Amino acid sequence: MWRNLFGLRRGAAQAAQRKASVPDGVVVYAIGDIHGQDHLLTSLLGHIHADASLQDCERRILVFVGDYVDRGPASRAVIDRVAAGSPTFETVALKGNHEQMLLDFLADPEFWDVYRRLGGTETLMSYGVARDLIVAPGVAPATIRDTFLSVFPQAHHDFLRSLSLSYDCGDYHFVHAGVRPGVPLHLQTEEDQLWIRDEFLTAGDVFGGRVIVHGHTPKRDPENLGFRVGIDTGAYMTGRLTAARLRGADVNFLHSSW
Repeated sequence: MWRNLFGLRRGAAQAAQRKASVPDGVVVYAIGDIHGQDHLLTSLLGHIHADASLQDCERRILVFVGDYVDRGPASRAVIDRVAAGSPTFETVALKGNHEQMLLDFLADPEFWDVYRRLGGTETLMSYGVARDLIVAPGVAPATIRDTFLSVFPQAHHDFLRSLSLSYDCGDYHFVHAGVRPGVPLHLQTEEDQLWIRDEFLTAGDVFGGRVIVHGHTPKRDPENLGFRVGIDTGAYMTGRLTAARLRGADVNFLHSSW
């Protein structure tokens, strides 16, 4: 294993026989769950841009696998940054379960009790909603939702509703949580793509030669098992945000940290 000055580590040790690849002339950077950690995202994007400048390729693709919001302090800034894209990358933004929960709360304030327990308080505060209103006993969920809607940009609402569930490049399939074994990729349900965990993580190499790149399940270190690549390193808990770089048949990891 090796590390360069950008925090890049070779991630193919467990998957030396893997033959999956992205097309010639393409480099893909896939970023794991951000959860409101805009300072980590800013730092990681700096590493990615520096690394990409060293790659002799025709296409540079940046894939975000979802969970931009909740838990961390700067969800608004993260959405601003992801939605803006990059002039030097093709940018793909996927939906995570936390984006869906935010949309569910916007559509139905009675979802607030679930959403606040999974990090929604921090998201509302990042848009300027007062914590005193959010935590005060007896405040109706509809009041909290309507207050949030009054400061939530329409452009952000449109961005959340525009998010894709998956993306394919070469032999790689990018999705937030994973896929259900035994179900063709084009028939996967939205719920599974946003929420699946154990059935996917314990399935082994059953994806017909496709490699699934996913977030959703945090680990201290990224995983490259040959048939799946997990890139959620629990940024809001560990202070470590991870991206996978896919070039040819190689998988490498870049990190930013507190």
